[in-house]
Amino acid sequence: MQTLRRAWEHLEEGMIAFLLAAMTLVTFTYVALNNIYTLFYALSDRWAPTSDFFGAIGDHLMGYAQGMTWSVALTKALFGWLIFFGIAYGVRTAGHLGVDVLVRKTSRPVQRLLSLLACACCLAYAGLFLVASCKWVAALLAAGIGAEDLDRYGIKVGYITLIVPVGFALVIARYLEIFYRLFTGRQTGLGLADEAAEATKLANPGEEPR
Repeated sequence: MQTLRRAWEHLEEGMIAFLLAAMTLVTFTYVALNNIYTLFYALSDRWAPTSDFFGAIGDHLMGYAQGMTWSVALTKALFGWLIFFGIAYGVRTAGHLGVDVLVRKTSRPVQRLLSLLACACCLAYAGLFLVASCKWVAALLAAGIGAEDLDRYGIKVGYITLIVPVGFALVIARYLEIFYRLFTGRQTGLGLADEAAEATKLANPGEEPR
């Protein structure tokens, strides 16, 4: 079970890293092409003997830049995927905004009860969006609407929006894990970040937690 969970976490982190890298690479390439061809045009104007050579390079680079009209649409799609992968990752790492200042002032049993209630609300919220997003994506796939500037490559809007139900399913899986840990008394608050303290305690059984 631990091996499967670690594989899931590595896959989640790998997808986030891949999406960030892909967004950066696409944007950098597009910006670079739109600025480099002007350099070759400037060189073409400066030296007459090599004017045709540098001019031809500039023409090719400008053609590539003009052909990358899909880059903005692809970056938007990648960003959308990053958001929904990031939601589940934020739940795991407790990377969300902390709103439990008052809750932490109560006793541990009360904290656990309030956390169970909050977790149930999060599960209900994510469940509603999962059902709604599944119907939405199914309608988009049935309509077969092409994605802006990406339809030439056979990419449909429905393909891009598939991440919405997938993202909410990942969120539900995370909150189910948190609910189980709350129910069994292994933690008192939302998030899974406190597992680091438990891992340290297991690795050093004689050492008191800080």
